[in-house]
Amino acid sequence: MVENGLVSVIRHMTYQPAGRRAAAVETMTFDRLRALNGGGTQRADFHVLAVVDAGQGAVTVDFLHHPLKERSGVWIPPGAVHRWDDIAGVAGHLVLFVPTAPVTQATRELVASPDLAAHWSVPDADWPFVDMARDHLLLETSAPPENAPAELSRILLSALIARLRPPHARAPSPHPVFPLFRSSVEAHFRQHHEAGYYARTLGYAPRTLSRAVQQATGRTAKAYIVDRIVLEAKRLLAHDRLTAARCAATLGFPDASNFSVFFRKATGMRPGAWQAAATVE
Repeated sequence: MVENGLVSVIRHMTYQPAGRRAAAVETMTFDRLRALNGGGTQRADFHVLAVVDAGQGAVTVDFLHHPLKERSGVWIPPGAVHRWDDIAGVAGHLVLFVPTAPVTQATRELVASPDLAAHWSVPDADWPFVDMARDHLLLETSAPPENAPAELSRILLSALIARLRPPHARAPSPHPVFPLFRSSVEAHFRQHHEAGYYARTLGYAPRTLSRAVQQATGRTAKAYIVDRIVLEAKRLLAHDRLTAARCAATLGFPDASNFSVFFRKATGMRPGAWQAAATVE
């Protein structure tokens, strides 16, 4: 894990495991994280999966604060802005891995989901299995590179993810349309802001799409798209320090004025004011 850019206290992290060039999975302790972490905000191009053994602390992921506690998990996906707010008394391990690292279909689909919970408690009945899966992965990643076949760490990562069973922030929809819509929005929200585009692309009537999204999220399809654009705008404003004009260009708006009206309507603040407040925090 290396820092490749620094603006104020914002760090952009690129996956590069030290001494293990071909490794898709890296592990570290919270002690090591404390030594590396300066208390600033980060945005990474890899997944961060943490297993908290003991202690209390906090992490902020995409502007939401999550208290940490013993026997819990943390999931920070690529692109999410995050800050370890209070980890002085936290014990456990972190697993850093590239999006393509999991090897089973189920864990690949889970990792690709854009709405996993950032923090959850591990049930007592599951903890011994999680602990054992984590220890096996730690042992494998500690082996000398010449004695560590690359696929073993991927297999053990998949086993740990399967045992941790990270939940979705929202209950999965029983309607087959919503997962397709969610994936399409994730791929195209920068270019397409209208629900009608997704209905046409997926081959469903707008009313069918609206019903599926409402059933899964309690929001309209349009509101879901707006929320996704706003989240990315906040990331760009707070952590890439883009101007309103550059955000507009990145997110498919015709100009800065149009983007500013959209952002203010959605958040109640102008982009510049929100950026200043986020920087102070």
